[in-house]
Amino acid sequence: MRVLVVEDERLLADSVAEGLRRLSMAVDVCYDGDAALERVGVHAYDVVVLDRDLPGTHGDDVCRALVRAGGEAKVLMLTAATEVIDRVAGLQLGADDYLGKPFAFAELVARVQALGRRAMPALPPVLERAGVVLDRPRHQASRDGRHLPLSRKEFAVLEVLMRAEGAVVSAEDLLEKAWDEHADPFTNAVRVAVMTLRRKLGDPPVIETVPGAGYRMPGTSS
Repeated sequence: MRVLVVEDERLLADSVAEGLRRLSMAVDVCYDGDAALERVGVHAYDVVVLDRDLPGTHGDDVCRALVRAGGEAKVLMLTAATEVIDRVAGLQLGADDYLGKPFAFAELVARVQALGRRAMPALPPVLERAGVVLDRPRHQASRDGRHLPLSRKEFAVLEVLMRAEGAVVSAEDLLEKAWDEHADPFTNAVRVAVMTLRRKLGDPPVIETVPGAGYRMPGTSS
């Protein structure tokens, strides 16, 4: 899942982003509405965590722009105003969910994950391909009953490959979906992550390299 956090309280924004990254989400951060509009024009996000009261372009206008663009991004609006009339106004702008400040981080995570499921094709919480089991709610992976000690990035790459259900995933798509905007597209980060993931998965190999195209895993459970 790729998430954009838009919040002018920098400490809060960075804290939320780091917490989501621990769950293997690719997270970008910006601190004002103008930067948010730039980001959504460049990257395809699954969820945008959007503070309503932003400097520059107001959060309401950012939300309207997202709705007009017609993309797949779901909007979780944050605000210190928690009256019913405020929640209704935020939802009428086109936000998909609304969370008042202060909030519990666990609740924010649950709402982001719920919106992410709506943004992407419906899949069961536990994926299985060729003996590899990915338990997304528990953030655990195993193969043939053997626990896989995956890094956050390896977990994210494995999830993208398993969600593809046998389709080839290019290195560019992996970079877009599993890394944030600070990733250098000219590095070998994807190749290294796939290499270490293969090593941890063990034999027989389940990640196939398709020359000139990318990578794929079997598309059916076994």
